Amino acid sequence: MVQSQNKCTRTNMTSLLSKSAPIALAASFAMVPALSWAVPAGGYGDLVEEVAPAVVFIKVTGTAETTSQLPDNMPKGLRRRFEQQRPDATPRGGLGSGFIISEEGQIVTNHHVVEGAQSVEVTMADGRTFDAKVLGSDPATDIALLSITAEVDLPFVSFGTSQTMRVGDEVVAVGNPFGLSSTVTSGIISAKSRDINSGPYDDFIQTDAAINRGNSGGPLFNNDGDVIGVNTAIISPGGGSVGIGFAVPSDVVQEVVADLAQDGTVTRGWLGVSIRPMSDEVAEVLGFEKSKGAVVDVVAKDSPAAEAGLKKGDIILSFDETQIEALRDLTRAVAAKDPDDKANVTVLRRGKELTLDVTIGTLAPQKA
Repeated sequence: MVQSQNKCTRTNMTSLLSKSAPIALAASFAMVPALSWAVPAGGYGDLVEEVAPAVVFIKVTGTAETTSQLPDNMPKGLRRRFEQQRPDATPRGGLGSGFIISEEGQIVTNHHVVEGAQSVEVTMADGRTFDAKVLGSDPATDIALLSITAEVDLPFVSFGTSQTMRVGDEVVAVGNPFGLSSTVTSGIISAKSRDINSGPYDDFIQTDAAINRGNSGGPLFNNDGDVIGVNTAIISPGGGSVGIGFAVPSDVVQEVVADLAQDGTVTRGWLGVSIRPMSDEVAEVLGFEKSKGAVVDVVAKDSPAAEAGLKKGDIILSFDETQIEALRDLTRAVAAKDPDDKANVTVLRRGKELTLDVTIGTLAPQKA
């Protein structure tokens, strides 16, 4: 993993993910074939009847105060403001949504819904209530995996492929906004690969389907009834939906859930550098049409980067076959590698391109 040293960006990230203005948290295994119908002119009734029983209401109680998403250098006054705005950081607990992905009772939701939870209660659409166990949680992508035990098989939904979804495609969100269970909204995909400065792995699907507080962790469906995203955040000047919501793509969610199901953690590659963007002035001097690459700010001692010979001031232009246009291109490429994988890193050093061989390390799991 690589870390951005843009402190201003990190502070803005927190405001983006707060439960109030300006941006609020909207709080897999594929076991069945995709639903076969197309949405009729009359609406989404058939689709909703099929998928809604697998969408659950999540109530978290006894939540300990948590501040894992707040920068250490945040001023005390501002820190207090954001802590008060996060319902999952109060003793009252929080509410959210989730969806069942297996007959055995595995449930996907958001990390921020269950963060710090001492107890988690899951209520199904038919009113049945279960105590849930948190199998694992990944703060970096805001995804968590829960488990409930039932004496009968449970309804569940399957993941679709988010990569094939297009801007303009129809989507349906099901969740529990403001505690109103089994609420259905529809819209389109407004944009893909959105970066809202919430972290190094931002790759959100943007939708205009109404997403509100309590929708966190709920599914975003395509017209086939497949989950193509997990609703996670909204832009909200007043705290309610204004038609700009964000979902974690299902392709990302499936990988995270698979790791969490194994041992409760997510394994990511580690390079061992802190990076910052190339300035426009440097890009102009180097003859680039626009800034690109990742400028190495710090090389961690005894890290894979140090052993490979990376130095402060190097401009990373590519990592294996990935061209580095923005910082997140590098963070994603490194994180996707397994520990001990080999990679080629192309850097620009004092006007000359060099190719370095690096052996990827293991990123320490983020603490919830």
